[in-house]
Formats: sequence, structure tokens, C-alpha cells
Amino acid sequence: MSSKRQYSSKHIAYQEFGLFSNPEILKSEVQDLLPQQQKIWVKSTRSGRKGKTVTVMTGFQHSAEKLVQLLKQLKNQCGSGGTIKDNTLEIQGDHCQKLVTVLSQLGYKVKISGG
Repeated sequence: MSSKRQYSSKHIAYQEFGLFSNPEILKSEVQDLLPQQQKIWVKSTRSGRKGKTVTVMTGFQHSAEKLVQLLKQLKNQCGSGGTIKDNTLEIQGDHCQKLVTVLSQLGYKVKISGG
């Protein structure tokens, strides 16, 4: 009695580089807007991160590829790591002022959220 299991590619048990190597996620149906047409909110937060400060940017309306390129550029400007979660960009550390200036130079309308 030999039972053979068939595994499909939809059920990935482990994938080292996360969701950006998955082509289905890259086919985003979000309309790419120009930076001048977007209003971005930047805030620093520690909630739910074991006391670590993270700068969160919300309000982006770009495709996944464009967000990856923008995140890479912002991480290089800040000299720290970061990630994308649900169309929000997260940069490790408190970089509010630096990110506001960089994003406004790129043409985005940027506001600081919180106190």
C-alpha cells in the first residue's frame, strides 16, 4: 500500500524571500497614480514591535513593483532595513523628518501623523 501525495505549488511550506517572488502578487490591479496625486502619511510607532521604533508610511497607490523600488530607495537614504505590509512601507528606526524631505523631493504630498 503506497500512497503518493501530490503537492501543488499553491501550498508553499517555506519560501526564503517572501511574497515578491510570487508572480500572482506582482500582478496587482492597483492604479498607479503620479506622486503629485498621492497624499502620504508618515508616523513613528512602537506599538506591537516589542519596543522597537518603526517609521510607517501609508497612502501609497502604486503597483507592487513600484513599491519595491521605492522602498529600496528609501532604505538606502535612511541606511536601515524595511518592509512592505499591506501597501504600507515600514522603515526601521525613527526617520520621520528625513523621509518627509525625501518623499517631498520625489513629488509626494507628505504629512506627519501623530505627535
